[in-house]
Amino acid sequence: MASTPMASATPSLRRALRAVARTLLALPLALLLCFGFGGEAMAAQWTSEQLTVPATADGTTVTFSEQEIKAGRKLFNTSCGECHAGGITKTNQNVGLDPETLALATPARDNVEALVDYMKDPTSYDGEYSIADVHPSIRSSDIFVKMRDLNDDDLRLMAGYILTAPKVQGVQWGGGKIYF
Repeated sequence: MASTPMASATPSLRRALRAVARTLLALPLALLLCFGFGGEAMAAQWTSEQLTVPATADGTTVTFSEQEIKAGRKLFNTSCGECHAGGITKTNQNVGLDPETLALATPARDNVEALVDYMKDPTSYDGEYSIADVHPSIRSSDIFVKMRDLNDDDLRLMAGYILTAPKVQGVQWGGGKIYF
């Protein structure tokens, strides 16, 4: 008969080991219950300032509701999250979805209207040529089927999420390899 460490341990040591094992198994569940389910806990802390983003290049703003941002996050994760998880660009880590990078694009993509325009017909970062044949968009929905069922309101919600995320998540949004 093979001896296992548990079999050779004293009864009190076995009880202690079982208690440690139960604690280690219960700890993740306890943390989840104490600190919430990630996005839901963050949503409760959103302020009007965080939910207000530029609507157009002229400085007009729009305030999204928490429900709109949640819907935008879901649409973003489904349609764009494979390549842009956490606001990074997996295929080119030099171009993320952080506010500074969006503002420096040509034309600037740091407002809802400009992001919706990009999702309809994307151009290179310098704005010189279309990249619709390699980047998902409404224009290339025949190739990128995830874009087929999206309408202007869906694009608006995704743009709202992209612009709101750095206000809620901080520098981790678009932070690239540093955080992921």
